[in-house]
Amino acid sequence: MTSTDVTNEAEDSGPGGYAAARLRLLTEGARSGPPRRAALAALTDDWLAGLFAAGAGALRGVSLVAVGGYGRGELSPRSDLDLLLLHDGGDDKAVAALADRLWYPVWDLGLALDHSVRTPGEARKTAGEDLKVHLGLLDARHLAGDLGLTASLRTAVLADWRNQAPRRLPELRELCAERAERQGELQFLLEPDLKEARGGLRDATALRAVAASWLADAPREGLADARRRLLDVRDALHLATGRATDRLALQEQDQVAAELGLLDADTLLRQVYEAARVISYAGDVTWREVGRVLRARSVRPRLRALLGGGKPAPERSPLAEGVVEQDGEVVLARTARPERDPVLPLRAAAAAAQAGLPLSRYAVRRLAAGAGPLPTPWPAEAREQLVTLLGSGRPTVQVWEALEAEGLVTRLLPDWERVRCRPQRNAVHVWTVDRHLIETAVRAAGFARRVHRPDLLLVAALLHDIGKGWPGDHSVAGETIVRDVAARIGFDRADTAVLATLVRHHLLLVETATRRDLDDPVTVRTVAEAVGTEGTLELLHALTEADALATGPAAWSSWRGSLVADLVKRVSAVLAGDPPAEPEAGAPTAEQERLAVEAFRTGGPVLALRAQTEPPAAPAQTGDPAPPTAPEPLGVELLIAVPDQPGVLPAVAGVLAMHRLTVRTAELRSLPLPDGVDGTVLLLDWRVAAEYGSLPQAARLRADLVRALDGTLDIAARLAERDAAYPRRRGVAPPPPRVTVAPAASRLATVIEVRAQDAPGLLFRLGRALEAAGVRVRSAHASTLGSNAVDAFYVTGPEGARLPGEEAGDVARALEEALRG
Repeated sequence: MTSTDVTNEAEDSGPGGYAAARLRLLTEGARSGPPRRAALAALTDDWLAGLFAAGAGALRGVSLVAVGGYGRGELSPRSDLDLLLLHDGGDDKAVAALADRLWYPVWDLGLALDHSVRTPGEARKTAGEDLKVHLGLLDARHLAGDLGLTASLRTAVLADWRNQAPRRLPELRELCAERAERQGELQFLLEPDLKEARGGLRDATALRAVAASWLADAPREGLADARRRLLDVRDALHLATGRATDRLALQEQDQVAAELGLLDADTLLRQVYEAARVISYAGDVTWREVGRVLRARSVRPRLRALLGGGKPAPERSPLAEGVVEQDGEVVLARTARPERDPVLPLRAAAAAAQAGLPLSRYAVRRLAAGAGPLPTPWPAEAREQLVTLLGSGRPTVQVWEALEAEGLVTRLLPDWERVRCRPQRNAVHVWTVDRHLIETAVRAAGFARRVHRPDLLLVAALLHDIGKGWPGDHSVAGETIVRDVAARIGFDRADTAVLATLVRHHLLLVETATRRDLDDPVTVRTVAEAVGTEGTLELLHALTEADALATGPAAWSSWRGSLVADLVKRVSAVLAGDPPAEPEAGAPTAEQERLAVEAFRTGGPVLALRAQTEPPAAPAQTGDPAPPTAPEPLGVELLIAVPDQPGVLPAVAGVLAMHRLTVRTAELRSLPLPDGVDGTVLLLDWRVAAEYGSLPQAARLRADLVRALDGTLDIAARLAERDAAYPRRRGVAPPPPRVTVAPAASRLATVIEVRAQDAPGLLFRLGRALEAAGVRVRSAHASTLGSNAVDAFYVTGPEGARLPGEEAGDVARALEEALRG
């Protein structure tokens, strides 16, 4: 069906004809994107023009005007109709009657309508008071009635906008910044708002308004395509959901991707991110230009008065060879020859980052067009300039984005293309892969003074996740890639080997520290063998912290930091020649012995709570100065002594879950009693933290634990009641739990690792399943990242020996079944 056929079907101006034609247009598989939006706008224009003609009769001095998105012809399937009924003030009753003839048919069809009735004077007055109204009128388009009235208003509104630009543009910029603060950055969000987030459709419209002011203009390369892509995604989202929504929710992304003919939801998000990045960068460049022009306008009259007229030459301050500062930006010197100086792009970028200044768009474009490729391997200066750029802290981000916008990053590092704008479907991560790598370098720059080879730390930070663009384990793939990249940029064989080790094992310290028993000699020896040297360990420690801090707030804490530091201290001793100490059986502390004796004497559990903190930490050298922080709690040590009996682990875990306490580590062992006392006491040494609020009193915990052990407290029922009273919001179904056996992780026990969706009472359910399997838990190590829990259990048979392979597999399968049930 052609657009003419659709229009003819709606020619009766009745809602039925328009609705049928609209439905047919939206369900046509052959037409989408700009053609469909244009056809929908044309169909709506004709219908509204018919309504206007039927209702206006002989009325003169009235016109119907489309404004905002409808004025631009950007009608998505569920878009609002933004309409202005413009009149000359002659016959108010007739105009009101005409408005009713226009608005009610729209409402009858269930279409959203944003409408107003104003004279030209009222429209201009309202625009002068309300920036959003003024922005909508900039896109005013005549639909029906008095064309001269509409044209006159358009001319006046544009003139007002240009005359008031020095006042309105800063107001518009502030509006954009406030919206970005509320909605976040479109190019990084897993569930982005296509319209309101920074880099979205609102920002693209704001750039059109800046251009209309004639004060500055946005970079046009790629901007129209980026806007079109976001509009296409919004169209598909409206059709997939049947709602007027701009939020691309997780559960709808696969359907939207299919509607657009894309491979999957990741491909969809990557295209959205690429479009948002173009718009965001164009906004940065444009608003800098607006600020420069406004500053120049305010200064120029005073300079003319002082100098007697004429335009002063801009000041240019040298920063590096071929690089100068001008008007608050870094530009190329007049003598610069990019075609003869392949290091110039990195030199200019490093100079800009060191000075904390933006790299001029025109300079970047000239570098992209003229600079030749670097030789292989890179000259020493190029490598040094890259390290300088990465070590500049927070300013590195905006300079790197400028290089990205013109394709210079992928020219320098071709492997970057696979991680560019790549989403990370993990709630712990707040950035795309490429931005996370830059954020890690920014964090690593703050640790440059605590390592002997900051250059290796910074390059490892930049490349540690480079393997995420390839299938399989990204650490393994990254090791292969970094060997090639390191050799290409000029590192020698020894340095290349260190970089490869850092990338291959960048998760080793945090995973080992939070999931393994540090008192087990196998744990420490395994890490020492993987790292190899004390120098590499020093770098890996700094990289681990930088990586976690750049991931998101859930990825690092004082508790994790203390565990990693403890592991590093033990591994460093081994690398220095001191073998790890074998764990001693017994040797309780005085407090532990006291608790054990009291537990044996009373026949019930005895508890002790003790808070732990770390000393104040000085601020990292990241370019963001901050005062030293106060001591931060590492959690609370919970010591429990209880006469040996079945069900202790699930009972304690269940009571803690009831009191909303999170378990970070858990160790259980039999404690030998003093001479002359015949009996066995279990000692539980756990680290816990309150989910929110304050910790409960030890007496309350003990009372509930007594009831749990004697069977009078049904923990499972209590947890089920709480879940029923406070149901969790349903989201995307999590992946199924996975339980594996790590056969070489310890020679003292069998290590069983559980990966599952975190939930209240998870450790309680696992404890019950382990009790049912007839194994003893020597220690447990709980680790939670976002919604994902990774718990490791060191288990033995009843006699204290490791489990045979087949029996360990049976226990793992039993745990999986318990979690799925």
